[in-house]
Amino acid sequence: MRQLTALDAQFLAVESATTAAHVAGLAILDAADGRLNRSALAELLLERLHLAPALRLRLVEVPLGLDLPYWAEDPEFDIGNHLFELTLPAPGDERQLAEAVAEIHARRLDRTRPLWEMHLINGLAGGKAGLYTKVHHAAIDGVSGAETLAALLDLSPDAPRAPSRGEGVVCELPVKIAGADETPGLLEMLAGAAVHGVTQPVRALRSAVRAAGDLDAIPLAANLPGAGLIAKAARLVTREPRERPPLPSLAAPKTPFNGPVSGRRHLAFGSVSWKDVKLVARANGMSGNDVVMAICATALRSWLEERAALPDEPLVAAVPVAMRTRDRQRIGNHISAMIAPLPTNLPDPKERLRTVGATMSAAKRRFAVAPASWVGELCALLPAPVTGLVTPALFRFAAAARPPVNLIISNVPGPQFPLYLCGSRVLSYYPMSVVSDATGGVTITCFSYDGMLDFGVVACPERMDDVWSLLGHLRRALDELVDRPDEYREEASS
Repeated sequence: MRQLTALDAQFLAVESATTAAHVAGLAILDAADGRLNRSALAELLLERLHLAPALRLRLVEVPLGLDLPYWAEDPEFDIGNHLFELTLPAPGDERQLAEAVAEIHARRLDRTRPLWEMHLINGLAGGKAGLYTKVHHAAIDGVSGAETLAALLDLSPDAPRAPSRGEGVVCELPVKIAGADETPGLLEMLAGAAVHGVTQPVRALRSAVRAAGDLDAIPLAANLPGAGLIAKAARLVTREPRERPPLPSLAAPKTPFNGPVSGRRHLAFGSVSWKDVKLVARANGMSGNDVVMAICATALRSWLEERAALPDEPLVAAVPVAMRTRDRQRIGNHISAMIAPLPTNLPDPKERLRTVGATMSAAKRRFAVAPASWVGELCALLPAPVTGLVTPALFRFAAAARPPVNLIISNVPGPQFPLYLCGSRVLSYYPMSVVSDATGGVTITCFSYDGMLDFGVVACPERMDDVWSLLGHLRRALDELVDRPDEYREEASS
């Protein structure tokens, strides 16, 4: 029996009529040979579901919400509740695909079943197909999500079938997960709730002290008078010997895409050359992720300038960071976040690039000395019954007052070689994340795969009216930075 952590449960609590807290991805596949269809997908899923824990567990709620929920095997698992199919009308272009996927992405998952869906989308131009998959953030983070995806993919179009359960029988409920196979009993859950209720004040105090040690790195709190002194005092209490590098100002300015969001979503997706990103990174002595942050800063600056809404101060982005180790189970969240300013106030792209390199380097040094635990600690401050009631209201209040951050930017590393699903080659994979009141009306997520950097941009249309224009700015932002040598230019044009 496995109980959700406070961080896992926070992704459940944040959901409302305007917020769906799942992560997703849209794969574009070469399906011209007809091997990819719903029946083949169903067979593959049932073969390999035992390799993907997040896809076969359902939530078990504690009565009256007295404690955090549990994970348990779904005794009535039915692949038909999770695998769907649709066909786009002609011509099946990317705008039609984006509209169809955005509508699915806006819908919340059914909590009475394992928290995932997969949608096969036929009718794309050029003999292609789309496969949109979403999984609730309570069940996976970026790393476990990539592992879940990898369980379904092959290195060649004719790879042998994955090992299945039993004597070649693949259509049964998959094998059990140690610690999560049995549904907890009512008395057991109530007893656990009673123990957690009694110990909550002590655990909350411990979490408060730990979070206070990161006070100078927490959005909004970092700008309070005396935040740095309080953080140092808390670190003395916890006997932390190391001095933490200082951070720049983390005050997020107001922008058109910050504020209360609606329940609607718009989506844009596209790719740039990963080789170009690495070329810029090598030329400037920085990481590929730093270059991604720089082109995002340039694209956001251009989008805001077009609307005469560019703040004088830098924007502030939350950058998720994986904290997972190999021995941790592949379900739930083991993440934190770096909060970093984006120099959108600087007019010169090269200067923006250098400034991003410096600010990200400072954030990474701070994170290396003391990996930020404040995300999970803040989630653990309130008892479970209270968290579910107050979280949506707190997010709404943050949106109406001053945003903690302007947006989330996430870069997930992927393989630089082709992968296959049901024998069909995966051409691109566009990741998508969560839009919320507190974290901004737009998210930019990217995935490096097979020589390309694939962007998925999700926005609330009330906060960002033209998400495709932002994608165009992302492409142009990279072109501004690329200084190709002659031999590379000839290679790229051939």
